[in-house]
Amino acid sequence: MNTHTLKAGTAKIDITPPLGTIINGDHIMHYARYIHDPLFAKAMVLHNGKSTIAIMVVDICAMDQHFLDQVKQEIQDKTSIPATHILISSTHTHAAGSIMSLLMSPADLPYRQQLLPLLVEAVVQAHKHLQNARIAFGAVDIPEHLTCRRYQMQESYTPQNPLNDQPDLVKTNPFGLEHLIVKPTTQTDPQLSYLAVQSHEGKWLGLLANYSLHYVGDWENGTITADYFGRFAHYLQAEISADNSFVGIMSNGTSGEVNIWDFQNSDRYPHEHFAKSELIGSQIAKKVAQSLQHISWQYEAELSALYSKVQVKRRKPDEEELASARSLIGPADLENVIADENGLKTIYAREQILLNELPDTHDFPLQALRIGDGIIGALGGEFFSETGLKLKKEAGIEHYFTITLANDYVGYVPPAHELEKGGYECWRCRTSCLAHETENLLSEQLLQLIHTLK
Repeated sequence: MNTHTLKAGTAKIDITPPLGTIINGDHIMHYARYIHDPLFAKAMVLHNGKSTIAIMVVDICAMDQHFLDQVKQEIQDKTSIPATHILISSTHTHAAGSIMSLLMSPADLPYRQQLLPLLVEAVVQAHKHLQNARIAFGAVDIPEHLTCRRYQMQESYTPQNPLNDQPDLVKTNPFGLEHLIVKPTTQTDPQLSYLAVQSHEGKWLGLLANYSLHYVGDWENGTITADYFGRFAHYLQAEISADNSFVGIMSNGTSGEVNIWDFQNSDRYPHEHFAKSELIGSQIAKKVAQSLQHISWQYEAELSALYSKVQVKRRKPDEEELASARSLIGPADLENVIADENGLKTIYAREQILLNELPDTHDFPLQALRIGDGIIGALGGEFFSETGLKLKKEAGIEHYFTITLANDYVGYVPPAHELEKGGYECWRCRTSCLAHETENLLSEQLLQLIHTLK
């Protein structure tokens, strides 16, 4: 007999930045000039009488550990949810306010200050909305919108690393070089996984989805938009006939090298602004809604969490590289840099100087959440699909997925053999600087947490 001991609550808070706010996520800085759709912090809280877990996904590019630890501490103070049981991640939309410095984009400090209490309030509200609930995990394969953006090129073209003019073995996003492509270099993860939540009477409360697609980016610079993450939530609400209290959430999976720019079939999507994100969001929502017909609801669920930190090493420039970087920065016109071939050399020279000032190691957070018959892993960076596929295979549990950009942001963490190939994701900078062995170390440590929870 179902005892309905499980409770759940959801909430969303508008976090749309004001016009003029700095936008990061590009090589250079942009300012918010136009708001296409609102941004949200979306929270889900689960409680089973013994333990409470909170998951929040935020329409923002990236959030650092120091900021998120402050958010978690305030949530803990107001709700008694342990900080170790709180997972907070970024969707990775590249059209949101900047709260941390990325490449040539600084943090917008007023927006950072504005955002913190809004994130706290989202979880506080979800906690207040706790009610008897049921949950279900599900998954559906949606491979058609996933394209590896790293390509092996013909021998007649040699990609260059802007740090040292040395050749790369791959080219990321080969705009204008489509005719020189040989093949993509990695396998994508086609599975969209989700956690569905209803009241025990069957009223929709929320759904947390996870898909390994970087972002769509079909807008002009200066736009504020939640990208396809927001469109998915909009269309899913309609597909399942939920009311406006429903909180649809799309989290970012292991998508470090995956986007929708198909350089070998450039006409597969419409080219107008927002057309791709509308199309992809609606198609994904429809497939999730269809798959919901086959899920099994749980009225009771174990809730537990494991959280640890692993010290990882940074790759840093040597003295000769620093001297070269300083010689480039001295005469550079940084205020007017353009991200062309010469501009990238300047940008990455500056990155070497800034990277050199960071500590030699970083305490990387790992987290795993047990929710009923499923487990969710959390990694604080941009990981390749290979990592997600490995974790799913070796987790040894039917319902598992990895939320990235969670609890921290360290940039790209490619597998060691991908680092050796080079390409944009591997160019050493503050957002791609961890040691070669880091991806394997972190995935193995996360697997230990997962197996412990099992």
